[in-house]
Amino acid sequence: MAMEPISGAAPKDRANGIYLFSEGDRHLYVGRAKNITNRYDWHCIPASDHNRASFAFKLAREATGNLKPSYQKGEKSRAGLMLNPEFVAAFMEAKARIRRMSFRYVSEPNPTRQALLEAYVCIVLQTPYNDFDTH
Repeated sequence: MAMEPISGAAPKDRANGIYLFSEGDRHLYVGRAKNITNRYDWHCIPASDHNRASFAFKLAREATGNLKPSYQKGEKSRAGLMLNPEFVAAFMEAKARIRRMSFRYVSEPNPTRQALLEAYVCIVLQTPYNDFDTH
């Protein structure tokens, strides 16, 4: 939280660690990455697909009322939703929204410490778009 937030461009530091997306004082999503610069881009560049832009996919689900994930083939599956023009538009807008968000990160090269730090930050900041549900 001590880091001055950035927005609109990927960070220059290619560190391993955890990161946080926020809008104003509302902290929304925490993630971890081997390369924070690349991961930032994957969350919000227009060319990112639904597997790389997972936070945007969650935001698009919320915007279109497709809240419950489906792990079966069909129109409610990830691939099926990406065939729906309304969902694709919401997904593209979500990536643009993420690009406008404040972004902070901290370097942590140890993967075990990364995982623990990610969970800890999610709990402390009560980020609404994180879950640790199993599939």
